[in-house]
Amino acid sequence: MAVAITQLHGGFKPLPRPPKVDRQSFTHRDFQKMLDFPLEHSFNLTYIHKSFSTPCLSHPSKLEENTKDSTIEIIVGKTAPRVHTLVVEVAVAMAYGFSPEPASNGLSGAYFLHAENGDTIAVAKPVDEEAGMKNSIRVGETGLRESAAYLLDHDGFSGVPPTALVKFSHVEFDLTRSKLDRPPPYKIASLQRFVDHDSDAGDLGPSSFSVTSVHHIGILDVRLMNLDRHAGNILVRQGKNEKAELVPIDHGFCLPESLDDPYFEWLHWPQASVPFSEGEVDYISSLDMYKDAELLRNELPSIRESSIRVLMLCTVFLKEATAYGMCLSDIGEMMTREFRGGEENWSSLEKLCLIAMGVNDDNAPHATKCISFEDLDDEEWESFLEIFEKLLPKAFEKRKSVGLSEFGN
Repeated sequence: MAVAITQLHGGFKPLPRPPKVDRQSFTHRDFQKMLDFPLEHSFNLTYIHKSFSTPCLSHPSKLEENTKDSTIEIIVGKTAPRVHTLVVEVAVAMAYGFSPEPASNGLSGAYFLHAENGDTIAVAKPVDEEAGMKNSIRVGETGLRESAAYLLDHDGFSGVPPTALVKFSHVEFDLTRSKLDRPPPYKIASLQRFVDHDSDAGDLGPSSFSVTSVHHIGILDVRLMNLDRHAGNILVRQGKNEKAELVPIDHGFCLPESLDDPYFEWLHWPQASVPFSEGEVDYISSLDMYKDAELLRNELPSIRESSIRVLMLCTVFLKEATAYGMCLSDIGEMMTREFRGGEENWSSLEKLCLIAMGVNDDNAPHATKCISFEDLDDEEWESFLEIFEKLLPKAFEKRKSVGLSEFGN
């Protein structure tokens, strides 16, 4: 049932000006599972004007005509206050008659949502307009991962903008559609706070970035096994200090269903070779893979257990590597596949997983295939993790010795 903003907030107050901030298939059953999740937080655009006394809304009949039956319902992120603020702002803007505006770049369908004053509030990405590019991530499921990245960015450590998975009902997205074609009654989309920025990381050299900003994004990427951390999805905001602030966006290619070859733009930046600070070490040591796994199961019931297990494995790897004194570049390189003689070879992380699973090098499949933990039952999974952890100290020592050897040469 749609809930008017007045019911949720006990009397809607005018919002301050929003800050300027910037090949498997997704089956019908998967989509329905997503929709079956309780939608307790929705905003009916036809009711919004009734909460205002401002003269800006002097034509309620026209407003009702433009937004009849339009609603925005929060599917994922309903417990996050900053998500609620974002969705309310979007609902108010759409009640004023502002429609989603298609973005000019990007492979997937993306739309900007603007406030009355012209400021961009959010970016919406409908799941049915996604372009699939990763074998380990199904088409139509990147929106889930966008939301997961925000949920897992505890205390905003890495700076992921507020992100939710929402259901837009009776909202026109495709403005090029013929008037004879009836738009779909609803769209599921990821909704992320737009971050006002000066450029992206591709426009500047890494010397402009602080060690802290690079580390905080890298820590998130390692935990989530980000397959697509390129310079274009690291936004740059020039602050008062010398070093620019970095903001990570576009996390749809995180949390793959199987181990894959991640891409870390920061891998060879000098900041990645700097040891973690005491605060960063404390944050990493405080991560609890079991709590994170339960968080995803509760908030994102449609995300597959195989993706959750990748998160757990990468969290173990990050925590143990950090405790051993490894830096971010060492950790990233051990997760990244090697190319020798024109062939793709297993990463160090994948090799350790094969050993823990009892697969020797002679019987190991080619690295073009992916290692999945989907078929392991709970007991087998816990046993695997125990063996995997025992293998790590020797692997880290080997990595350090190789690094010292290269340094000596």
